[in-house]
Amino acid sequence: MKHYKVLKTEEEYKQTLDRTIQIFHAEPGTREFEELELLLVLVKDYEDKHIILPALDPIDVIKLKMEERGLKAKDLETIIGSKSHVYLVLSGKREVTLKMARALRIFLGIPPEVFLPKVI
Repeated sequence: MKHYKVLKTEEEYKQTLDRTIQIFHAEPGTREFEELELLLVLVKDYEDKHIILPALDPIDVIKLKMEERGLKAKDLETIIGSKSHVYLVLSGKREVTLKMARALRIFLGIPPEVFLPKVI
């Protein structure tokens, strides 16, 4: 197994990612599997430090899930409230309440962290 160290450059990251992909299907208990486990830790560490994912807009996620399931705004009336209330939420003019977030999480399968504000 090659000697590995903490990834500090994008080039090191890309090379490590390439090797990770090459051995991704290594069998447990083999030297390649041990190497894969180490590489995954190094890749995750680099990504946690250098790759910032944009925050998800809850309304965009709701709309995407609705589109995936072929739902219309009226399908959310039992969860959010009246037709006008659904319109206000989907247009971003009204906040998603905790009660709505819980119901939408169950109904649409949206992870709860989508509804939590990003704290820096």
